[in-house]
Amino acid sequence: MKHRSPIGVTPRARALRSRPTDAEAALWRLLRENFPEARFRRQVPIRAFIVDFASHRAKLVVEADGGQHGGPADEARTGLIEAEGYRVLRFWNHDILGNPDGVATAIAEALHDRHPSPTPPHQGEGK
Repeated sequence: MKHRSPIGVTPRARALRSRPTDAEAALWRLLRENFPEARFRRQVPIRAFIVDFASHRAKLVVEADGGQHGGPADEARTGLIEAEGYRVLRFWNHDILGNPDGVATAIAEALHDRHPSPTPPHQGEGK
C-alpha cells in the first residue's frame, strides 16, 4: 500500500534541494553522470521521511550520512523505507568525497542486482 507523505514534507524537501552539503552535491553529480538511466531524484519524500536520493525506477535509495547518522533511529527509518519496496544504500560523507569510484561501484552493483539480465527470448512452444 502506498503511503502519502505528511503535509509540509514536500516544501521542506524543496528547501533541502536548494542547499546541499558538499557530499550531497558530489553524490548528485556522480549519480547524474554515471547512472542517468536510473533517473535518480534529490531530496525525495518517502512516507514521513526525506531521503537524499531515490530512483523510483530501480527502487533504490542512496543516503549521504554525516556524523549525526547511525543507531536505532536510522535502522527504524531504513526499515520503513524498505517496507515500501526500496533498497537503501548508505555512504559516509568522507567516503563520497574521498572514494567516489568505490561509491560508484557499490551503486552500480546495487542497480545490477535489482535489474538482472533479461530472460532469453521465448523460443516457441515445444516440439
